Amino acid sequence: MAKTESTGSTWRYRWAHRQNVRRVSTYRGAEAAWRRRDDELRRLRVLAADFQGSAAAGAGLPLELAADEVVLWALPAAQLVEVRHTTVLPAPDLTVAPQTGPLRPRRPDGVRVTDAGMAVITSRRLVLLGGRGRREWAYGRITGLAHDPAAPVTLIQALDRRLTSGLLLPTDAAPDFRFKLTLAFADAIEQRAAVLDQLDELIAEHAQLKPFRPAVNTPAQARFTARVPGGRRTLAVAAAIALLVPAALIESDPSDPTGGAEVAAAATPAPTHSAAPTHSAAPALIRPSPVRVTPPPSKPTRSPRPSPSASQGPRCGAPENPLGYDYCGGTRIRKPAAEVCDWFDCVPQFWSGRGYLVQCRDGSVSLTGGRPNACAEHGGVRRTVAK
Repeated sequence: MAKTESTGSTWRYRWAHRQNVRRVSTYRGAEAAWRRRDDELRRLRVLAADFQGSAAAGAGLPLELAADEVVLWALPAAQLVEVRHTTVLPAPDLTVAPQTGPLRPRRPDGVRVTDAGMAVITSRRLVLLGGRGRREWAYGRITGLAHDPAAPVTLIQALDRRLTSGLLLPTDAAPDFRFKLTLAFADAIEQRAAVLDQLDELIAEHAQLKPFRPAVNTPAQARFTARVPGGRRTLAVAAAIALLVPAALIESDPSDPTGGAEVAAAATPAPTHSAAPTHSAAPALIRPSPVRVTPPPSKPTRSPRPSPSASQGPRCGAPENPLGYDYCGGTRIRKPAAEVCDWFDCVPQFWSGRGYLVQCRDGSVSLTGGRPNACAEHGGVRRTVAK
């Protein structure tokens, strides 16, 4: 037997079920993405703490090591590239944020491949053991270094090199190569601790972005617009059609299929065959045709301009919604749209709030931003909802 409310209808229960399924699906997708990045950050933290090399790792390589030099990592598939035009690269830094987007296996414009071989990262230099010879970049002589954000290319400028050169790597090996090269450079300038601190900060910041499990919607939260297929959009379209139909009828003037203007016809007396009128024959009465005045055509009614769709840019963790609300910062929302609770988890008595829209620590949204006890029963305020 289907559950019903006091009125005997089931649409409120269907609405609550749909909303809960949608919110759980959105939460699971966001939680999976958050988990993947968290695992990657923690993997890099462990690698940064345990990344060590040895002199034995260079056994068999055609490379002479200094007394205090060790091999940290070797990649057998690498290509030497050179830049055809003059460029200035930023100074090397210790940024270790993981790659956010996929790298495309392509070579940027203006970059040519000149050799191929094995890339070796040591504690003092980066070396390419190629088929045409050896190319090396000592950390102490590097003046510029840049990783292409879209392609697996790392470009390097050095004091003893006239042209900018670098390495083109396989896409799956490029992220680890970049991270280990940063660790090797940090060791060369005795800044390994700074890299570890940066990773700890990234892990702590990412922990604050963990998605909250959405609250369960109840049938009592359903609005009457949810009963109409399409909700408020359907009602808006119906209202627009109701305005356009009378205007279209006026413009078409269906009572005049020819579309031409009518001219009043004058009454003309009928010709008589007798010379003189008689008493028995009454004169024929001819009624004049009625004069019809056509009203001037009215100005065409312009259809209402459709409102622009909501921005689909980044939402900074906010659920997908057509209202354009996000957590990225911007204009505070003191008068939210009537359907805000269809897309966000609203706290009980949401519309009793007197403030601006904020997200509480438990993931729900409240209209008490700027008030002394905002989100008091929900762990406090986490961030502001903006538009």
